[in-house]
Amino acid sequence: MPYQYAQERPDYSDLASGRVFYGLPGNPAFPIRLASEVLQRCLAIRAAAGSGGPVTLYDPCCGAAYHLSVLGYLHGPALRGIVASDVDDRAVEFARRNLALLSVEGLDRRIAELGEMCRRYGKESHAAALDSARSLRQRLVVLSAPHPMQVHAFQADALDREALSSQLQGLEVDVVFTVVPYGQHSQWQGPHARVRSPLWAMLDALQVVLMPTSLVAVVSDKQQKVAHDGYRRVQRSQIGKRQIVILRPGG
Repeated sequence: MPYQYAQERPDYSDLASGRVFYGLPGNPAFPIRLASEVLQRCLAIRAAAGSGGPVTLYDPCCGAAYHLSVLGYLHGPALRGIVASDVDDRAVEFARRNLALLSVEGLDRRIAELGEMCRRYGKESHAAALDSARSLRQRLVVLSAPHPMQVHAFQADALDREALSSQLQGLEVDVVFTVVPYGQHSQWQGPHARVRSPLWAMLDALQVVLMPTSLVAVVSDKQQKVAHDGYRRVQRSQIGKRQIVILRPGG
């Protein structure tokens, strides 16, 4: 897949998972550059259709919300808010920690935490993480000046239409960007996971929180069929073992 928007390769070390952002064990971090590319494609599609302005970004399978939090730093002015949910309570706990780093108060708490780790253990990795956190704080002060980032994380089964409707009632979701479970170390969970096609069920459940102008970007392995009769496909790309499919509500 040729990159159309994230063509440069900047130094992302300050944003690395497990440095300032919290990494969830067993939950691999999504590549930063690819996350940036997917979001920018969605924003470009919306702009071409006459839907400009900041968007509310939502991930119903957020894990630790690492890629969402990184996108907040990379594309803050384009985001009105970030919403994250997961069926796993532990994942939601990590998601809340990472999303809190999009506020100056939350990042200051992390800086204090890393400073204490430096004093206790004196490791170079902790010192490097502290430097990164201070660098991110400078960036965040500029990002949050026009408008503070609104963030929200909650526990819900992405396949449960009623749960999503209840939690997101009244919220206008502009872009859904989710990496669905695939591979040996990631499976669908929860009471609804035994359905024949969990991905189809997720798309079905999402319909209750989408607008006609919304977009749904799904990252999965190539074997999964990303389709639903309530959506039409806008774009499909492939990079390595991953496929990226962007859908719009409407058959």
